Amino acid sequence: MSASVAGRPPRVRGSAGARRLDRRPGVLVYGFLFAVVATSVFPLYWSFVVASSDGSAIGEVTPPLIPGGYFLDNVRRVFDTVDFWLAIQNSLIVSGTVMVSTVVLSSFAGFAFARLRFPGRNTLFLVVLGTVMVPAQLGVVPLYMVVGNFGWYGRLEAVIVPGLINAFSVFWMRQACEEAVHVELVDAARVDGCSLWGTFWHVAVPAIRPQAAVLGMVTFMAAWNDFFWPLIVLDPNESPTVQVALSRLASGYFLDYSLMLTGTTLGVLPVIIVFVLLARQIVNGITRASVNG
Repeated sequence: MSASVAGRPPRVRGSAGARRLDRRPGVLVYGFLFAVVATSVFPLYWSFVVASSDGSAIGEVTPPLIPGGYFLDNVRRVFDTVDFWLAIQNSLIVSGTVMVSTVVLSSFAGFAFARLRFPGRNTLFLVVLGTVMVPAQLGVVPLYMVVGNFGWYGRLEAVIVPGLINAFSVFWMRQACEEAVHVELVDAARVDGCSLWGTFWHVAVPAIRPQAAVLGMVTFMAAWNDFFWPLIVLDPNESPTVQVALSRLASGYFLDYSLMLTGTTLGVLPVIIVFVLLARQIVNGITRASVNG
C-alpha cells in the first residue's frame, strides 16, 4: 500500500519547504549573537579587570585586559572606607521587601481588574494608570514631609513604604491575567464552590507565575539601583544603601577607579544571583509569550 493510500502525504525530497525546515543558523547569525553577548558582558568584565588591578592600571597607555591580583586587597579597602556590609544588608532588605510586596499586591490588583466585576472598575483602573504620567520628582517634597511627620527620616521605612506598589506593576499583572487567566476557568472554579482566594491561588497564580517572575526581577533591579530617594531620606553614615555607599566611594578630590569599580562589582553580584534564581521562570514567560503570539 502506498503512502498516499495510507493517508499520509508522500515526502517530497528537495522541496523548498523541507529546505526551510532543515535550515540551520549560519556563521553570520552566531557571529551576531556572539557580538551582542560580548558587548553586554564586556562592561562587567572590564569592571572586574580594573577592580583587580592597582590604581595606576587605569592610566596606562595600554589598559590591561587580564585581571590582576589586587581584587581581595581592593575589597578590604572598600570595607575599610565605607560600611559596605551594612549597605548590602539595607539594600537586600529594601529590594527584597519591595519586590515581594509589589508582586503580591499587583497580582491581587491585576486579577481584580481583569477578572472581577465591580462598580467603577474601569474608572479606577484609569485613575491608577493616570498616576504613571505624573513625574516622580513632583512628589519628592510632599513625600519628604510625610516621611518627616511619621518620624521615618534615616530609617528604611522611608524607602520601603513608598515603593510597595506602583501603577506599572498593576498594569503589567492586569495584562498578564487578561492573557493567561481564562474567564471559563474562573467561572468553573466559582461554580465548583471555590472561594475567591482559592480561585486566585489555584487558577491565577500558576498561570501568571512567569510574568510575576519578570516583574519581580525588574522591581528588584529598580529598587536596588535607586539612588535619588535613598540619598535624600537616609543617613549615609548610619543607614546607607549600596548606591549611596558607592557615591561615597566616588567622592573626594582624587577618584580611585579601582576602589570604585570594586564596590560596583560587589554591588552587582546580588542582582546577578536574583536573575539566576528567576531565570527559569523568565525564560518560560518569554517562551509562552512567543507561542501565544
